[in-house]
Amino acid sequence: MVDDRIPTRPEDVDDVARGCRRFVNQRALLAAGVAVVPVPGLDWLADVSVLMKVIPEINRRFGLSQEQIEQLAPDRRIVVYKALTAAGSLLAGRLVTRALLVRALRIVGVRLTTQQIAKFVPIAGQALSAALTFGALRFVCEQHIRQCVAVRRSIDA
Repeated sequence: MVDDRIPTRPEDVDDVARGCRRFVNQRALLAAGVAVVPVPGLDWLADVSVLMKVIPEINRRFGLSQEQIEQLAPDRRIVVYKALTAAGSLLAGRLVTRALLVRALRIVGVRLTTQQIAKFVPIAGQALSAALTFGALRFVCEQHIRQCVAVRRSIDA
């Protein structure tokens, strides 16, 4: 069972961040496995699919999903939205759409372009593609986790 408590103490926020990183590593490994398949475009679909599940789950674990924020008292909601804006959060507190995820993936666009090219080199290229997928997903999710930590700490300060 997943713990639905919203972290408020700094040590709770750190625990949630660690749990999110483990979760991200598991999902990134799954996407890397798909990237080994030498079908162009399949890995992009897997990346977006993984992110469509991972990003909302990270938001939920930090108490920053759109639904959780909407349930707050109006004055508390304003504090949360101000913290989200101050952190420059692209994905926290928002409905996560494919368009937003593609925007986030553009951050690592060079890696993913290299990944597509690498697929055409037998074996070594597929291994490189898997490594680039894993790294790109971890990078995007790590940035998101850091933003969520910053937002949570500024809210609870």
